[in-house]
This record gives sequence, structure tokens and C-alpha cells, in this order.
Amino acid sequence: MRGRRRVARPERTVLRVVVASLVALGLLTGLGVVLVYDHWNGNLRHPPIVVKNRPEKQTDAVDILVMGDDTRSGEGNDIDGEEGGGGSDTTILFHLSANREFAYGISIPRDTAVMRPTCYRADGSEIAAATTYQKWNAAYAVGGPGCTQQQLEQLTGIHVDHYVVVDFKHFKDMVNALDGVEVCLPQAIDDPEHDIHLKAGTREVDGDEALAYSRVRYGISGGIDPYRTRRQQALIGAMIDKALTRGMLARPDRLIGFMNAATSSLQTDFENVAAMADLALSAQGIGAGDIRFVTTPWTLDTDKVSGGVEWLPEVEELWELVRTDQPLTPRFLRQSLRADDGPSGHATGTPSADPSASADPSADPSADPSADPSATGPESDSLSDDDRAAAGLCS
Repeated sequence: MRGRRRVARPERTVLRVVVASLVALGLLTGLGVVLVYDHWNGNLRHPPIVVKNRPEKQTDAVDILVMGDDTRSGEGNDIDGEEGGGGSDTTILFHLSANREFAYGISIPRDTAVMRPTCYRADGSEIAAATTYQKWNAAYAVGGPGCTQQQLEQLTGIHVDHYVVVDFKHFKDMVNALDGVEVCLPQAIDDPEHDIHLKAGTREVDGDEALAYSRVRYGISGGIDPYRTRRQQALIGAMIDKALTRGMLARPDRLIGFMNAATSSLQTDFENVAAMADLALSAQGIGAGDIRFVTTPWTLDTDKVSGGVEWLPEVEELWELVRTDQPLTPRFLRQSLRADDGPSGHATGTPSADPSASADPSADPSADPSADPSATGPESDSLSDDDRAAAGLCS
């Protein structure tokens, strides 16, 4: 007699499929969320925002604006003795292609000099445009996520589909739910003023150390903000890689802890976690090796804001790639980090598809003509050892 057929538990099946898909997208900065339990929907906050004069949507790609709130108010957020000022410490525009074959995150350093446009409060009242150059994160300080979204859309011509905001405490909780993540520091960091002390070498860091690593600025890389952005990208990549390759899906305790932390941290205009799950399921074939992180091209040669950086002209080429839903060209691939880069910069996995494989550098008007034409292999399409060292990353 044949045994009774075992019936899969629907909630566990849905849970694993949706989590795997979300993690594969690499939205661990705030979108690594699943459905099933009603209280996760209740954890989401939906502060109203008003964005006007929006650019036309040109493709079916999805662009998500991820912001890290630098507030020090609330339990677990007072991590360095600074006053947060209500700004956004991290801004990443995450682009998911319409064909769901590639994805990349574009970090905008918070010290980037921009002319903030007119933006709006939740009641629709106007916040006057800046009359002089300000740092990028000033928009969040004066008008929250809506003002940052308005600023990005007006300065880039990119239509943002969704926004997400995460604060310090819940970022730490997400790292702890993964049981730490692996990073590598080429040198020890000792910043007594902000109580940040990190040892050199490769090791796993917990939530507090991970947050300190992502925020540390002084005592490494000359205190330059875009280099801190690079380290934030490396940390996010380490989170994605561990979630995908180190068996998190086989550990329900870590899974549930991560989801609880992620949902409770979110301010977003996603209606509910089911809407996030639908998006994730549409792109479940994207692996860590398909996800790239780049930083907007910048220079320190600016007199527009004190201690700031300025965009280089080629940033317009980057925005055009997003607007027209194109993969990163060789120019930007050579400035990118892969989500599956290990702490020393070597890929730990294999991408499910290489969206740049068909790109012909000779036919790419944005390719750097000074690049070594003989360069081949993984070193030619990711951040160089010299650039990693400058950013305070091991190589």
C-alpha cells in the first residue's frame, strides 16, 4: 500500500519562495520583506508625500528610491554621539530592468552639491527651492522622503516608482538576523570622537559593528564621503551574498527575525508586503552576481559647497541608462561592485546571467577610450584593486 502523499504547507512554501525572490533582488536595504503574517503589514508606515511636475515614465522598468534616515532619536539609533539633523545618510536608486534580467543600485553621496528644487510638504504647501548649492541630504532634512524624491526626479528626469526609508536600529536588527555579515578592513579604525573602533582584517561583524562600518568616515579614506558610500555598497552586497549562499532560507529563526526587522523599519509607499512580493516574484531569476552597485561620478574639485563633492558630466550618461532601461556600460561596470564580491573583492558566486556580456565596448560611446584594450576577465568589469584600496576596502 502506498503511503499517504505528503502535502506541502502553503504558508511555508509561499514564505520560502517570496523570501528567496526578495533576497535575490538584493533589496536588503529595506525591501527584503515577505507576506503571510498580518502584523508585518501593520508594521509598515505610510507617511504621505507630495511630488509634482513628475517626469514621464519611459519604460516598464521599476525604479525604487532607498533612503537611510540618520535620526539619532529612538532606541538603538544613538550610535556615534552625533546629531543626525534629520537628513538621509544613504541614498540609493535601485533599478530593476523591465525584462527582469539585471539590476543595479546607484548611490548618491550625501555631500553631493546640487541646487535643490521646489518641493512640497504632505499638505501640499510649498518648500521654496534653494537659492544656492546645498548638499544632497539637505532635501531630506527640510522635506523628508518626498523632497528627496522630488529632487532626484527633477535633477535626473527619472520617474521613481516607489520609495523606502530605513533607520539605523532596524538596519542593525536585519544584520543581526543574518547572524552577522563578513567585511574586510585593510587597516584598523580608531575614531574616539564618534566611539567607532574597528579592527583590521576579515571577520564577521554584528549589527552595531556593521552600522559603525557603514557610517565611519574619519580615520579612513581621508574622510571622503563617496568612499564611505563604497563601503556601504560592500556591506549591502555582503548581506545579499550571505542571505543567498549561506543557508538563511534553511534557518526559520533567522528568516523570521530578518523579516520582522525589515518590516518594522520601513516607511514606504508600497501598499503592503504582498505588493513587494509580487515585484520580487517577477524577478526571482536575478542572483547576487547580476546585481551591481555604482556611485554617481564625482570630483572633489568644487567650490559649490564646503567639504562637498560635485558630479562629473558623465553622470548624465548614467541617468540616461536608467531612463532608457539599459544595462551598465563598460565605463560604469569598471567602477562597480558586484553584490557577490567577497570581502577581498573576488566573486563568491556565479551570476545567473551576465547582462553586459553582449555589450561591445567598441560600439559603446560611453566606453573609456583610455582603458587598456587587453584587459579581460573579472578584473575588467569591476572596481580595480587601487580603487578598492582608496575606498578602504581590501583587495
